[in-house]
Amino acid sequence: MQSKQTPYLALVDIARRAKAQSAGLPGRQEVKPHWTGVGFTLLGHRFVASMDDVVELLEVPQYTFVPGVQPWVRGVANVRGRLLPMFDLAAFFGGQLGGPRQRRRVLVVERDKVYAGLIVDELHGMQHLPLEYAGHAPGDLLEPFAPMVNGQFQLPQGRWLVFDMHALINDFQFMDAAAQ
Repeated sequence: MQSKQTPYLALVDIARRAKAQSAGLPGRQEVKPHWTGVGFTLLGHRFVASMDDVVELLEVPQYTFVPGVQPWVRGVANVRGRLLPMFDLAAFFGGQLGGPRQRRRVLVVERDKVYAGLIVDELHGMQHLPLEYAGHAPGDLLEPFAPMVNGQFQLPQGRWLVFDMHALINDFQFMDAAAQ
């Protein structure tokens, strides 16, 4: 004859069996501070822009050509009823967009009274970069990039240059879109 188990003892038995079969908790890990930005490729360099500076990411929309502007101004696109000036960032720096057209993306920046779409070669999404790899802007940058880079992350997998959208928007040459 089997003895009747009390509800309390049944719960203790269930808890004992569950504990025996459960996986242990993960080991304690040190949380390292990091900086998050939007990664993109332009003219063979990997850049990262602050999440605070990029308000939207788009596939390159259809746009209308605007006459009488600098070669890096591609035109104007209608994005959800709002006119978005489109800028070819590679052309602004004296180069050409590379890679397949399908990989090109637009970084939308909005700061003060500036609303602009910057076409880049490729988008790499959000990048969480450990601050331990942060450093000053490298001295080996080509001249057109130098004023727009305010730091770098030198990781074992490669270098990310920190692109300064404020410097771009405040650059007189970039803002002077009218053809000379």
